Amino acid sequence: MLFNSFSFLLGFLPITLLGYFVLARRDPAWGVTWLALASLFFYGWWDVRYVPLLLGSIVFNYGCAQAIRRAHGKARSWLLAGAVAANLLLLGYYKYANFFYTSLTGQHADVLQVVLPIGISFFTFTQIAFLVDTSRGFVQEGRFIHYLLFVTYFPAPGGRAGIAP
Repeated sequence: MLFNSFSFLLGFLPITLLGYFVLARRDPAWGVTWLALASLFFYGWWDVRYVPLLLGSIVFNYGCAQAIRRAHGKARSWLLAGAVAANLLLLGYYKYANFFYTSLTGQHADVLQVVLPIGISFFTFTQIAFLVDTSRGFVQEGRFIHYLLFVTYFPAPGGRAGIAP
């Protein structure tokens, strides 16, 4: 779904905004949850098969951020390095597996059928920035749902990687 498509402008956006304002008026946590679910729906509109990949990445990185926040000294640096490496390996697989397979074997890469999930670079680098900000002490502990919304929010807000508690 594109931001300038009729399905976005006349369907998804009005429903998302209406749902947010109705639910947030009752309880702000409900509004945040609604936006997070709408963002996952927006991402899944392209191909729902990649939503588990996105959710797995979010859970992994949220867990890493929690571990980094609790760690001290060298342990914090090692945890950050490992988490960043894992993110880059995942991104590298989806971006370059077909290229390396074709280069090394000389066969066409359709055998692997690795499709680059839409937005994977954005989500990966957003999460890496969050991990770095966490290791530097810029991020206070926050709820998982806020982190999920931070990573998936369809308008892609800018600014620091901080999340509301």
